[in-house]
Amino acid sequence: MQLEGKRVAILGLGIEGVALLEFLKNRVGSLTVHDKNSAEAILEKVEGELREQIEHVLEDEKTEKVFGDKYLDSLENYDIVFRSPAIYFRDPALLKAKSRGVIISSQMKLFFDLCPCPIIGITGTKGKGTTSSLIFSILENNTKFLISNVKSNPKIQDPRSKTYLAGNIGKPAITLVPQLQKYDIVILELSNFQLADLDKSPHIAVMTNLGVDHLDYHKDEAEYRATKKNIVLWQGVDDYAILNHASTFGQETLKKLRSSIRYFARDNKFVDCVVVDENGKSKVVFDPQDRQAEICEISDLKIVGKHNLENIAAATLVADILEVPLEITREAVKRFVGLPHRLELVKEMGGIKFINDSFATNPDPTIAAINSFDENKILILGGSSKGADFGKLAEAVSGSKVKTVILIGDEGEKIGQALEAASYAGQIIIGQATLDGIVQQALREARRGDVVIFSPACASFDMFKNYKDRGEKFKEAVSKLRQINE
Repeated sequence: MQLEGKRVAILGLGIEGVALLEFLKNRVGSLTVHDKNSAEAILEKVEGELREQIEHVLEDEKTEKVFGDKYLDSLENYDIVFRSPAIYFRDPALLKAKSRGVIISSQMKLFFDLCPCPIIGITGTKGKGTTSSLIFSILENNTKFLISNVKSNPKIQDPRSKTYLAGNIGKPAITLVPQLQKYDIVILELSNFQLADLDKSPHIAVMTNLGVDHLDYHKDEAEYRATKKNIVLWQGVDDYAILNHASTFGQETLKKLRSSIRYFARDNKFVDCVVVDENGKSKVVFDPQDRQAEICEISDLKIVGKHNLENIAAATLVADILEVPLEITREAVKRFVGLPHRLELVKEMGGIKFINDSFATNPDPTIAAINSFDENKILILGGSSKGADFGKLAEAVSGSKVKTVILIGDEGEKIGQALEAASYAGQIIIGQATLDGIVQQALREARRGDVVIFSPACASFDMFKNYKDRGEKFKEAVSKLRQINE
């Protein structure tokens, strides 16, 4: 993509928009930022470093700004338009501009064009953040191994190699470009929003699983799943696709792939890495047909949840492709502490565990959370709508040891109806207006040995800024309980 002298519009003044604007300065002819919200409304939603960056953009006279409901008008006046992930990739205004010769791109598309080194891309309906971070942990540790062993093994990667983690996990990928070298490795967590119009695929693509999410954005389930295909669709014969054998693309898509496919799964010893459940223990086994190399048992892990064993299996296959020694992978897996707001143990008091799973913004990770604990559970559910169907979640709750459900937010009533339709026999409580009150309700219902799980299965925007804000407020509320009880 030629940038010099081009008239460029950036749609969306968020974390990606700000990073892209900074990168494009002095590289294009003109820059204009478009956002549906007013400048005041944008600043109200952000804080810290991002707020300072946005304030700087607003003060910069060289950057034009367009705010308000008509922010997508007249896009045909630009040479290139970069959309933010939140803007629907098939918005009529974008299609109109494209039909008139405007290049429609994104921060992620530009990064793929400019990145000089191999990319490992990870997506999936659940587990992509944990898997991305685990792969980073394995490779980061392996860098130290490379430096100390390169003389004894000339086939090992370049010892100058650095590993970077970016994408949907927080750091905009475009910020890495100035420092990347051809011998580095970039790990990207990729959302469906970022994949939607991507026309390149990473060297190693990981699909943790394929369910349904974000039906408030996509027109139907088929479109959501189609966006995920782009992570493998453009791969070549020298690339690799790591797929969940039990939850992946259909045969019609798989037949089109030119890359080498490696599979992981649970209880399927014919795949490349398997999660085995036997004698009451769960473990990850690499190459079960030949080497039968055990990576870990669930009792070895610092992260909570049986489903994380599948994430470990996927990460193990990435490490194997990159010729990371198994002992390095084992060490990194056992040391990995997980990510905030993903089945995070906040506190155990009086024999009651409080788990923060605020990152669960759709039913699938909440179902995984339910299955991660054998104890009796008090489950806090609800939030703002993403168009989800709560039928499967209600069935999972009904068939589990969830003794009490506390319903919160805009979707609380809809979840309650689904629970009634699934003949849930436990107690249903309408949550109070604040998390302090909701946590107090949970404490009153809990007994020694129980687990209180805050896994909303919904978006957070009815009561909170985002899932991080929601999770932090839950932790603060639990902390107050501790203070009261002491």
